[in-house]
Amino acid sequence: MFTKNRGKLFKDNMIQKPKSLYLKVVRITDHYLGPAADRFIRRQIENHLNKHPEELAQADLKELISWIEVSMAVLTADRKIIREYLAKLQSLISSKH
Repeated sequence: MFTKNRGKLFKDNMIQKPKSLYLKVVRITDHYLGPAADRFIRRQIENHLNKHPEELAQADLKELISWIEVSMAVLTADRKIIREYLAKLQSLISSKH
């Protein structure tokens, strides 16, 4: 799904192991929003959490996921896709950063 041509976030060394929580969220989002993933997540973090994306912490994930759910409901009526996407994001809550 990810290619080297996707831009700076997915260069060779980052395709395998994203180094920050922010990049992990973008990587999951890429599957659903493609090239718009980085911009979408960056805006969610900056506008709703009032912080820089690189400052995203485990403690922020629940609130971020709630905002993503609201935004995705505006973008698509496909509840199955939204649930799948949110479940993947929620798996980051219990994983070690």
